[in-house]
Amino acid sequence: MRSPADPPAAEISPDDFFAADIRLGTITRAEPFPEARKPAYKLWIDFGEGVGEKRSSAQITAHYRVEDLPGRRVLAVVNFPPRQIGPVRSEVLVLGVTDSAGHVVLLEVPAHADVANGVGVS
Repeated sequence: MRSPADPPAAEISPDDFFAADIRLGTITRAEPFPEARKPAYKLWIDFGEGVGEKRSSAQITAHYRVEDLPGRRVLAVVNFPPRQIGPVRSEVLVLGVTDSAGHVVLLEVPAHADVANGVGVS
């Protein structure tokens, strides 16, 4: 993760950027993830018809309560290879930024915005 004081990373081409398939999804379910090495939640995210529902884990316990996560509309990379994180197979990378204490804040789209699940970043 980069801090505000870090210089920009090396330049990439537009093709490099667009190779990452970043989509909007709605968290449908969230559970504690007590087996994780660092505090985390297990997430189920609906990306719509083309991608479907995918699972992930996220170290977002500092800013979010598990019961407040369903319904949040988040951005995630859906074309990374799955990773096994303890007993959880993480299928997508949920995107966020870190606050001054190093805790993750989710990148979200407001619930009132008329944007469908599965829409990609453009």
